[in-house]
Amino acid sequence: MIEPHRAGAERQSALRKAARAAEHVSGWTHNFYRYPARFSPAFAQAAIAHYSRPGDVIVDPYMGGGTTIVEGLVARRRPIGSDLNSLATFVASVKTTRLSLSECRAIQAWAVKRVPEISYHDRPCGIDRIVDKSKTKNLSLPRARFLKKFIATALLSVQELPTETARRFAKCAVLNTGQWALDGRRARTTVEEFRRRLAERTSDMLHAMRAFSAHVQGAAPTLLNVNAAVLHEQIAFATCPPASLVVTSPPYPGVHILYHRWQVNGRRETAAPYWIAGCNDGEGASFYNFADRRDPAGDKYFSASLRTLQSIRKVMKNGAYMVQLVAFSRPDEHLPRYLANMRDAGFDEETGQGRIWRAVPNRKWHANLIGITHSAREVVLVHRAS
Repeated sequence: MIEPHRAGAERQSALRKAARAAEHVSGWTHNFYRYPARFSPAFAQAAIAHYSRPGDVIVDPYMGGGTTIVEGLVARRRPIGSDLNSLATFVASVKTTRLSLSECRAIQAWAVKRVPEISYHDRPCGIDRIVDKSKTKNLSLPRARFLKKFIATALLSVQELPTETARRFAKCAVLNTGQWALDGRRARTTVEEFRRRLAERTSDMLHAMRAFSAHVQGAAPTLLNVNAAVLHEQIAFATCPPASLVVTSPPYPGVHILYHRWQVNGRRETAAPYWIAGCNDGEGASFYNFADRRDPAGDKYFSASLRTLQSIRKVMKNGAYMVQLVAFSRPDEHLPRYLANMRDAGFDEETGQGRIWRAVPNRKWHANLIGITHSAREVVLVHRAS
């Protein structure tokens, strides 16, 4: 039997190695969409492997693109994911929903035969209904205008697929390609490049989904489109057993990330991801970040954070672990306040050999231009539900 202090040291060593891994996100269905601020699958793998057992319920209350959910299924856990962003729920659902053989064949045929036929010069019946003006702001600018029409035509063709599951998968492929072509891109993307990329990415995603489906053998997660502050109510309603582990990355205090928009043509914002995915985008950036830039002290953030942490604690077993990655715009001020929130919510920190800090890897080019700021460093926090 491994001694408790030795087991703790091994867990922390595994977390340290995984947290500091600089490899690009890859494997399974993780590359279906590049969700902002996602952490690496290696980190989720290490936390799940060393702080839970097969069959355990694990929770990610700020699931984003669903990294923890995918890795939980792969590791034979029962994952529950929650996010107040409908785009996150869409992406995580597509990444974890198995396709039938007939659906795979229909999507493959769409990618190989239908996508190459799509032309900027087409004006198919119904295209005006596809374009949502409220969600395509700034896509009429010169660099994006022609792609807007191409995407609209592609979304119209998606409706030809036989099932809603297949249509959502194809929309995610368009979403993936649109992000590559538009979000923060410095060079113009041609229609030919977009068409070729869409066909290639769809085929790659199908290959990844087949491998994932074969491995998880029909297991399915519980995904909730709710604020973590009401998580316990939703899980109680679903009669799920208490969680043995929480693995997550919450919004960062004082760090404002565009969880809901792309930046096009000189970083002008567009809600195009919601247009493509068919999701609602009814909130501003402050909603997704717990606060806005007009709250320099962070009072609004920490008030919202405490409510969510108290709710998370209610769905956990006594003695269960919460492992998270967090960054702070002002660590000396914000970290003590965040740790106080954790204590007030019913958690005890386990520091072991000291906290693990890491530089955020693979940042976008315009983030690298700013340089290494406090928010470019994350800390791993390990707490136990008291």
